[in-house]
Amino acid sequence: MDYQIFVPAHHSRFQTLDKHSSIMNKKIFFSILCTLTLTSVSSLVAQNNYKIDFSSPSLSDGKYYIGQHFRDSFITIDSAQAQKNKITFAGKKNLDTGVYTLLDSKKAKLFDFMVDDSRSFSIAFDDKHSNEGMKVKGSQANSLMFSYMAKLDWAHNRSKAINADKKDPAKKAQAQKDMNALNDEMTQFEQDYMKTNAKYRFTQLINMFGNIHVPDRIPEGSSDTNLRDWQARYYRTHYWDSVDLSDHSLIYTPQLFDKMNLYFFNILYYLDADTITHYAHNILDRVVNDSTMLRYFLDFITPRYERSTKNIGWDQVFVNLVRDYYLTGKCTWASQAEVYNKRQTVEFLSQSLIGAMGQELLMADTNQSANPSDWISSHAFPQKYVMLWFWDPDCNHCKKQTAELKILYDSLSAAGNKIFEVYAVGYESDVKKWKDYVHKHQLPFVNVGGSNVNIDYQEAYNVHGAPTMIILNADRQIIMNKTLPTKSVLPFIEQYEKSHPEQANRPPSRWQLEGIRRSK
Repeated sequence: MDYQIFVPAHHSRFQTLDKHSSIMNKKIFFSILCTLTLTSVSSLVAQNNYKIDFSSPSLSDGKYYIGQHFRDSFITIDSAQAQKNKITFAGKKNLDTGVYTLLDSKKAKLFDFMVDDSRSFSIAFDDKHSNEGMKVKGSQANSLMFSYMAKLDWAHNRSKAINADKKDPAKKAQAQKDMNALNDEMTQFEQDYMKTNAKYRFTQLINMFGNIHVPDRIPEGSSDTNLRDWQARYYRTHYWDSVDLSDHSLIYTPQLFDKMNLYFFNILYYLDADTITHYAHNILDRVVNDSTMLRYFLDFITPRYERSTKNIGWDQVFVNLVRDYYLTGKCTWASQAEVYNKRQTVEFLSQSLIGAMGQELLMADTNQSANPSDWISSHAFPQKYVMLWFWDPDCNHCKKQTAELKILYDSLSAAGNKIFEVYAVGYESDVKKWKDYVHKHQLPFVNVGGSNVNIDYQEAYNVHGAPTMIILNADRQIIMNKTLPTKSVLPFIEQYEKSHPEQANRPPSRWQLEGIRRSK
């Protein structure tokens, strides 16, 4: 687990870096500051007429741009031609207070800079765009910001050197003293900087997106007993406390994007769908009456939950959020066509969500009988579990995993412990090719395919392609709708029964009993 989550804000950042330098280098103090990806558009200062000069020996002739961050891309604000290692951007647009980005001819980021106390200033930089190398004239805000970043760069390099010394037993004691001294120095430096420069937007953003204070003890009277679990919940719950989500300017800051992206697709990553939905509601309900902010979040997160093909339950999160926001009229920007399409998608996905009843398939086997009474049910087997395996003999990945499934299936059968049946659907329009492959490789599964089928299985189980794996429990409810590696099938079932002990030693269901009767 990422240690950063559990570090209270009053603890020294460098002491933690001493323990986990590779994580801390990225996630504690450099996650927000060293990359300087802070952009803001606020109307604290709105002035016409700006003139910003950039110069560097590394500047080649050509077009350059001033941009703003928007999620994980840039919006260009102005452009200018560089000549003789210098660029001048000048105009009568409103450049609101915030952090902007100098982009090269391909609109790739060179570095960020502030527009705050001045609309007329110059920045000379070196070929590495280093914070130490930034020479600013006419803007105290930029001078202070780059000096702050340069100090952090120095501290980062110093801590790396100290950690290297710690590996030498002869230097370890002194290295620890040096680390403690560095902690004290940087703690005092940050406190002084925040206090002295509180009026600048850069400082405000640091405070807004800074580390979260996580208590190091469970409060008295709490029923919780596991400190780390309690701290993790505390962190998730209070993650957004310091962010002023009424400030629309934050949608142009990469820090809001980074914070949103980290929260939904890292911190909440391994939680179940209901828990993810709970925390999503906590943040979305704060902005539900603010269409700008609500759209900023939903337009980014919902497609990723919908399109994920590997994460168990993420389709459920998509369905929940669309139902709760789009289909209730809360997304006022959405057109009727967009809402209609989302409704259709939700109805389609809902049939194959975990916990949904799997629809019974009746399909012909390799004999391809046209008589429905000969077709085989996907549900009526004596085994407790059924794996629906949609595969294509022209798909290399399908062939590889089908061969692995055969080995597992045969080994379980030989041991008399075949706890699941494989209902293998040939996802191939060329019936002869599918039948030849089944016979040639002697696939021991229940092999079905062709056009003789009672329903559209692609729609019933949201099958977009092959391979696709669906696992049903004894009641023929869907318990897995993602394709697992073969080696993970048994561990998944074991874990499922641990999480659902009522399934472990339950009596046979009607589907199992029907399968037993048929087998006799």
